[in-house]
Amino acid sequence: MSSIPELIQKKRDGGKLSDGDIRRFVEAVTSGSIQSCQTGAMLMAIWQRGMDARETASLTEEMMRSGEVMSWPPEWAGLLADKHSTGGVGDKVSLALAPALAACGCKVPMISGRGLAHTGGTLDKLESIPGFDIHRSAEQVRAILSSVGCCIVGQTETLVPADRVLYAARDVTATVDSLPLITGSIISKKGAESLTALVLDVKFGRAALYKDLGSAKELARLLVQTGELLGIRTAAVLSRMDAVIGRSVGNSLEVIEALQLLKGDCRHRPDLMELVAALGGLLLAMTGLAADRSEGAEKISRAVTGGAALLKFRAMMEAQGVAPETARALCAADADYFKILGKARHRLDLTADRDGVLLDVDGLVLAEVVHKLGAGRSEAGQPVNHRVGAELLLSLGQEVSKGTPWLRVHYEDPAPSSDQVERLQSALVLGSAAEWRKQTLVQEVLLPV
Repeated sequence: MSSIPELIQKKRDGGKLSDGDIRRFVEAVTSGSIQSCQTGAMLMAIWQRGMDARETASLTEEMMRSGEVMSWPPEWAGLLADKHSTGGVGDKVSLALAPALAACGCKVPMISGRGLAHTGGTLDKLESIPGFDIHRSAEQVRAILSSVGCCIVGQTETLVPADRVLYAARDVTATVDSLPLITGSIISKKGAESLTALVLDVKFGRAALYKDLGSAKELARLLVQTGELLGIRTAAVLSRMDAVIGRSVGNSLEVIEALQLLKGDCRHRPDLMELVAALGGLLLAMTGLAADRSEGAEKISRAVTGGAALLKFRAMMEAQGVAPETARALCAADADYFKILGKARHRLDLTADRDGVLLDVDGLVLAEVVHKLGAGRSEAGQPVNHRVGAELLLSLGQEVSKGTPWLRVHYEDPAPSSDQVERLQSALVLGSAAEWRKQTLVQEVLLPV
């Protein structure tokens, strides 16, 4: 059996790690028998030399098997579905998609994460709901799926423990952007869910990890290939991430927007509905609950607009600790969201400085400023202010007059600095009607070979 230094040297020098080599490394990471400097050295060697498809699949499988792999009743065979996003601005898709899939017959054991850097995390959004508990054991997850059909929870202590160690090490060794390591982290957790079908929302654009379609497609192909090698029906959607998804950024504001969508208000957030329907339609087709993606998208849309998904979301809230009266009040047509979720102490409306057509809004700028105001965290474990955020008051393509409010910032003390206000104003792009071009978010779909 090779020693850890020998494995590091092998990869450093461009060699291929065998399945046994990778098992040895992951077991050492999981048991804590490896030194942190050795973990960092191996990650850097992988970052520099890369891994081929076999090595990546082997790493992913060993990470997946480093802890508990969930099991389900036999009658659920073929129905287990989930999605993963590579991170966006205002990305509250999971909040609407999970209950919509459940309303259509899927079982959705969605294991999500927290926000880091400028992107928001699904768990942080849900924790803005009083009483919502993202900590659930495997038995509790099974019970919730049996009664509701969906849950959104955090990674347990027993699920993919190797990933927790490697993810933290990647963050401090400048190896976060390694394709094999990204793939191993994402697919190992989804593999541990024992899924039937997985769809990956791989984003590209100025507010995404990958700025261009080509590099995002490279990751998407590797994710799909690795998921398939692990026995999961896997597909990827390549979606544009330039402006905000929907009209809000910030934890409680995004919960409110998801609830508004689930109550049938799709007109003001067509991009959000586009993503929910595209991802959900693909998963329904992959699980056999729809004949094809088009029929699947129609079923998802009906679940959202008809109220079935809202009922599932309410049931999921109650199953995860939210008081029934709170869940009922949030789902009411006349819900007083800010009374239930709380609101930031101050609001500031920014106005357009000239006439024109709203061509674009730089989502990255909005996310970075809101993050600095307290909506995000700079390091793991740091608390966030769920009430801080920003709302777009206008839609892309809309005519704007000078002095019209276009953005509402929700903030605590201190107020946004003059530099932050200037940055926010710079995110607004106005032009002529002739320059306006409506773009769809979904650019391409990669299906398994």
